[in-house]
Amino acid sequence: MKIFAHLLLASSLALLSGCSSIRLAYDNADALILWRASSYFDFQGEQAAELERRIAAYHAWHRAKVLPQVAQLAEDAAQRIERGLTRGDIDRIYAAVEAQVRVSVRAGAVEAAPLLDRLEPAQLAHFERRLGEENRTFAKEHLRGTFEERKKRRLKRVLERLEDWTGKLTEEQVIRVRRYNDSAPMLNELRDRDRKRLQSELLSMLRAREAGKRLPEWASHWDRNRDPNYSSAFRQARAAYIDLLLDLYPTLSAEQKASAAARMRGLAADFEHLARR
Repeated sequence: MKIFAHLLLASSLALLSGCSSIRLAYDNADALILWRASSYFDFQGEQAAELERRIAAYHAWHRAKVLPQVAQLAEDAAQRIERGLTRGDIDRIYAAVEAQVRVSVRAGAVEAAPLLDRLEPAQLAHFERRLGEENRTFAKEHLRGTFEERKKRRLKRVLERLEDWTGKLTEEQVIRVRRYNDSAPMLNELRDRDRKRLQSELLSMLRAREAGKRLPEWASHWDRNRDPNYSSAFRQARAAYIDLLLDLYPTLSAEQKASAAARMRGLAADFEHLARR
């Protein structure tokens, strides 16, 4: 059920390329989660039917309770972009999005736990194999190449993400982004180890049939047992990115600020539209 919370986080931070993609993704979230969950656990028959009912209940709750709050958050962010963005603004937006994700993850875990506590050994073995496949894919996408090659790929992603919001960056702005990329910590190896930690903890919980007792708290506090080195590096990386945004903001033209605010208002409108359906 964490898949849906990731969708919320991604769309709240506007990592999707456009407003219409958010509506399309959200409207098809039930089918996406069902497909992903079935691919992980090989649900069949009554299990698949029960999963579909639980996903529908979760989706209805999320649409009614969470989307209106996320819409207001996006509108508030648009206003802050227009009037002058501060570190306090960014910190509040980040904290609010994270809080919504934790609430959503907990609700999804509550809904999923009874079904997960009835998994058969063959389904758990299937899940473990699927995790292995995902780990190999992660390594191929994020751990390949030299350190400098990985930094170059990150620079490309950051530039594309920023220009999705502001339009074409100036040469001076690109130099600022390059400066950020040269100094910000790289997290991929630490992230890989943390993913495997979470996978191991989840598998142990499911084998013990303790999802009902433990899953909601564990899932909504995914960072509780992190390696302190990763926690420290993650905070440094987040602070470096916030520093980049604050460094760029005074250099944005009126058109670039208007573009970013309009994109954020587009998100707010999408969330409001979806909440009313």
